[in-house]
Amino acid sequence: MMKDNAAMVIIVGAGPSGIATSACLNKFSIPNMVIEREDCFASLWKEKSYDRLHLHLAKQFCQLPHMCFPDGCPTYVSRKQFIQYLDDYVSHFGVKPLYNRSVESATYDEVDGKWCVKVKNIHSHQKIEEYMAKFLVVASGETSDAYIPEVEGLDSFKGDVFHSTKYKTGETFANKNVLVVGCGNSGMEIALDLANFGAKTSIVVRNPLHILNREMAYMALVMVKYLPLHIIDGAVVLLSKFIYGDITKYGLNRPEEGPFFLKVKYGKYPVIDVGTFQKIKSGEIQVLPSIKSIRGDSVEFANGKTHHFETIIFATGFKRSTNKWLKDDNCFLDEDGIPKPSFPNHWKGQNGLYCVGLARRGLYGAAMDAENIANDIKALL
Repeated sequence: MMKDNAAMVIIVGAGPSGIATSACLNKFSIPNMVIEREDCFASLWKEKSYDRLHLHLAKQFCQLPHMCFPDGCPTYVSRKQFIQYLDDYVSHFGVKPLYNRSVESATYDEVDGKWCVKVKNIHSHQKIEEYMAKFLVVASGETSDAYIPEVEGLDSFKGDVFHSTKYKTGETFANKNVLVVGCGNSGMEIALDLANFGAKTSIVVRNPLHILNREMAYMALVMVKYLPLHIIDGAVVLLSKFIYGDITKYGLNRPEEGPFFLKVKYGKYPVIDVGTFQKIKSGEIQVLPSIKSIRGDSVEFANGKTHHFETIIFATGFKRSTNKWLKDDNCFLDEDGIPKPSFPNHWKGQNGLYCVGLARRGLYGAAMDAENIANDIKALL
């Protein structure tokens, strides 16, 4: 069913990237609509994040366009404070997403010069609705679909198995044997939270990783305006070695490439340590290699050893499904939903197609994208 809409721009996704883009367009009085498959904006923060989460970077690197954090906010903003900031942001800029709409396809009509977006109305008997607009913004994010890898025998595990997006607090896991699979920032912090609540915690670390503290990350983000990445990487790795020492003693290894090179090139974020490393050093968190197979409550690892667990939490990241619904993008995005053009020219495709928040530069990068897109559309109208 074709819906009448006066929007010039359709934005797919109501995470921070999507609402920032809508806000920037609203500043220019450019009609836009935000389509969101969940029942709220910023669902990853509101419904799929753990309680102790704080922004890992200082607040000035995480604010959205045209609105600073309140003066009373600490340098490292808590999940609750960030959600309040987003609530205030949406209210202030009049962002009004259309919820419970799952995008089925987005195609470009060469004759009309418009994008046709077909969505499934989840709460209206799965009805298909169609919307047309001159511009289309992909704001579905780097973290759209929770991913759990295939593991031999996982279906035989008798305990609880879930993705990190379902984890809230370690309070109910005291004295339980819990395995966290995945050593990104979520996995590391969930392991810390579990250990703090008295769980017998283990974490699977398959690949080399960089460990930085908040101060190092802050320093690097300030320096990036003035120095090339390889200089910053060299300084940060030197500091990390000085502060954390020889991490191989604890089953960890550093990559050969620098942390910010890996972030830009492959989207691999360094671990911002908020206490996990000390728990690993003390033995409160056990580091294990990759899983070989699972049989019942027994998990066999690549080193041949077997351990028993009551719960497995997969902090194994996300996959993007953009390639399933976005058509006619002229190879703007790759199969993983990441723009092929490199930064800083990554945000604009052809025929009025844009993407926001996909440059692997966090909230700071998303804010830049949102302003660039709004300015570009304003110039074209």
